[in-house]
Amino acid sequence: MFDHADAVLLARIQFAFTVSFHFLFPSFSIGLASYLAVLNGLWLRTKDEVYLTLFKYWLKIFALTFAMGVVSGIVLSYQFGTNWSVFADKTGPVIGPLMAYEVMTAFFLEAGFLGVMLFGMNRVGPALHFAATLAVAVGTFISAFWILSANSWLQTPAGYAINAAGQFVPADWWKIVFNPSFPYRLTHTVMAAYLTTALAVGGVGAWHLLRDKANRGARVMFSMAMGMITVVAPLQILAGDAHGLNTLEHQPAKVMAMEGHFQSHPDGAPLILFGLPDQAAAKVRAEVSVPKASSLILKHDLGAPLAGLDTVPRADWPVVPVVFWSFRVMVGMGLLMGLLALVSLVARMRRRLYDWRPLLRFAVAMGPAGFVTVIAGWITTEVGRQPFTVYGLLRTTASAAPLDAPAVGASLLAFIGVYFIVFGAGTFYILRLMSHPPHPGEAGLEAGRPTRAAGIIPGGATEPEAGR
Repeated sequence: MFDHADAVLLARIQFAFTVSFHFLFPSFSIGLASYLAVLNGLWLRTKDEVYLTLFKYWLKIFALTFAMGVVSGIVLSYQFGTNWSVFADKTGPVIGPLMAYEVMTAFFLEAGFLGVMLFGMNRVGPALHFAATLAVAVGTFISAFWILSANSWLQTPAGYAINAAGQFVPADWWKIVFNPSFPYRLTHTVMAAYLTTALAVGGVGAWHLLRDKANRGARVMFSMAMGMITVVAPLQILAGDAHGLNTLEHQPAKVMAMEGHFQSHPDGAPLILFGLPDQAAAKVRAEVSVPKASSLILKHDLGAPLAGLDTVPRADWPVVPVVFWSFRVMVGMGLLMGLLALVSLVARMRRRLYDWRPLLRFAVAMGPAGFVTVIAGWITTEVGRQPFTVYGLLRTTASAAPLDAPAVGASLLAFIGVYFIVFGAGTFYILRLMSHPPHPGEAGLEAGRPTRAAGIIPGGATEPEAGR
């Protein structure tokens, strides 16, 4: 009744579901760890209690996010053994050490200093506590470094040899770690994490400013978030362009699917803004396009030729409609981030950053946009790599374990149920914490001494910010 293809499809859906949940939490915790380090450093430098208040406000949210990221990541390693054992066997000599390096250099660093960061402010002193917070932030970046190196190697394999057993074995670790797409992917993903955090922080600050524009904590977090978006959003557009050019060089079929180019264009390719890709008919129906604009973006030349999927065997095509639309969601969200950055900059120059309600409502609406964008980007990257697990070398159908489709389907349903209950409850609690406004003046513990309140999320009277 079921064949191997059904089991592989279910295994792919299961992995996509679990890794999507997992990806949401590191994309927030990477940026949030750095934000906490900045807040801690600003408090040490200025002794302004608003920074300590905001540090304590976001610390509990970071702890929950970090914990859910760790728990959701454990599941992935089990799936490599149960559903993708052939992949694990073939790529283990390369991927295994990269994962081990991530544990030894990043996770141990994070775990070692996380307790000090969470509970040590009044025990180890402000300076050492700041060092622990900085160590956790550095650890999250190192973790991203190794994970993205491993993923990038699957996209653009280099520095390997294949032994008699058909395994990928290391030949040059430098080329493996710093494979052709890794620098671009690392830059693009880390900046996406910072934008995700800035949008979330900005959305929370805007939410509370709509209710009390004099709340100093909300004003400071909103100002910092909008400043971060103003700087990083344009840089992310440039990084995305460089990443796209690198992808065109090393994974052209992925770019063809992103652009919806079923046919080659020898005299300049159009930029298809919208349309309905029909993979069976190899055409985009009802397309809305800009002539030659794709060649301008990808080759920086209006008349530059661009090859289409008609130059690629159909068996090697990714699922074009999925890649086509996920890419447009990612780009569309990126353009909205750029618009938010521009509008906030205008409001800041007009000294209306905290009381221009259309901006505040826009920021609240954009609060979840970073999470939507990173998932859309992940779908573009991973579905665009299909039908390979190691691009051009190991097919997905040849990577799966001998699977029983009903068993995979049953475990998929179990994962869906458990994940929505556990992570749904965790997300609900995080949103509940965010709904409480920050109140400077009741920061808890300052320089190891108790102040007016010792709660993680303080409550009390607001203090208007002077000046703006």
